[in-house]
This record gives sequence, structure tokens and C-alpha cells, in this order.
Amino acid sequence: MARYLVIVESPTKVKTIKKFLGSNYVVMASNGHVRDLPKSQMGVDLEHDFEPKYITIRGKGEILAGLRKEVKKADVIYLATDPDREGEAISWHLYQALNLANSDKKVYRISFNEITKNAVKTSLKKPRDIDMDLVNAQQARRMLDRMVGYRISPLLWAKVKRGLSAGRVQSVACLLYTSDAADD
Repeated sequence: MARYLVIVESPTKVKTIKKFLGSNYVVMASNGHVRDLPKSQMGVDLEHDFEPKYITIRGKGEILAGLRKEVKKADVIYLATDPDREGEAISWHLYQALNLANSDKKVYRISFNEITKNAVKTSLKKPRDIDMDLVNAQQARRMLDRMVGYRISPLLWAKVKRGLSAGRVQSVACLLYTSDAADD
């Protein structure tokens, strides 16, 4: 009998989804993102096509170890993170962190908008690949936040208050603030 691993984001979904599936399904949670840009540095190589440098998030090593153990036992892996760009990126990061590209396992992306037996079962009948357009949209947003934030936050510390941070959204406000200050 085939063995299936379903990986969701939230541990609160695990028990409910387990009820909908047979005994040959194992359902586990990633508890959100498992990799990110390092906090202590830019994490984006501006000299080499903006290549991101991802690291395992502190505290996620044990979760990944548990997932790797179950991946070895599974015949098919379903990445069932949320149906948005963050969820798509989490699935991609799981794919990378669990080294699924180099495994002989069948790996699919599934998503559902509600946690019902019908929605979960229907998603399993319509598996797909990871949508790299959504992944790239999330990566671009994350990297832009980092690039802008690491350059503008020191200005905020000097002009407003130490410890403040800025990202792509706040940078416009900083620009307006500095423009108004220059006009005075």
C-alpha cells in the first residue's frame, strides 16, 4: 500500500485533515516558513543577479528533521500550504530544504480554501506543480523589503528614533518626510 505525506503550514490543521484521510496518510505541519534571509545581513547578492541567500530559520531544524524522516517513508509527498503567494513560497522552501528535487519521490502541490473533507479530497484529485510565478512574487517582495529596509533604517535611526525599521512601504513615507524637511 502506498504511503502519503501531506505537509500543511499550521499544526492546528493537522488533526482535522487526518480525520478526512486514510491510515496510509501522514499529515504534518511546517509551522509556517522554514527558511528566510538571514537577519544579520542583507542576504541578497546585489552583484550577482540579486541571488538570495536563504538559511534555515532558528528553531525549524527539528521540524525539518521530522519531515525528512517522514519523507523517507513516503511514496508521494503533497505540499498543502496556504493558497496564496506566501503558502506557495513555503511549499517551494520545503521542496528545497527537504531536497525533494534529488529524491525519487513524487511531489505535488495541492491547495484548498477551506478545511472540509470535500475540499481536501478534491485537492488530492487535482495535484499540480509549484507555481513559480507566485514564489517569485513573494521572493521579490521579501528581497525588496530587505534591500530597502537595510538602506533606509539607518536613516530613521539617525533622524527619528533608534530601533525603527523601514521596508518598501515605509520608504515612500521617508521620502516624503525628507522632501518636506528639505522644503522648510
